[in-house]
Amino acid sequence: MTAITFDTLKFSKRLIEAGAAPELADALAEAQKDSLADLLETQLATRADISRLELRLERIEGEIKLNRWMLAVVMAAVVLPILKDFLS
Repeated sequence: MTAITFDTLKFSKRLIEAGAAPELADALAEAQKDSLADLLETQLATRADISRLELRLERIEGEIKLNRWMLAVVMAAVVLPILKDFLS
């Protein structure tokens, strides 16, 4: 889980300085902290997520290279006899 540093006291003080009631400012600060925590848990990728994706991409790239070689061999097996017949 990703740690979030959200200064609820600073947020609350700023709201109070802007004219909000202290109870409202504290409630809004807690709600904002909870919202950011939920966002981090569900929307942001962690380093582990990125590492897993990098590994999958490396595997997929290897499979694509293998498929290219296989396609080249199949194409050669099909085209060479045709060329042989055409040129002879």
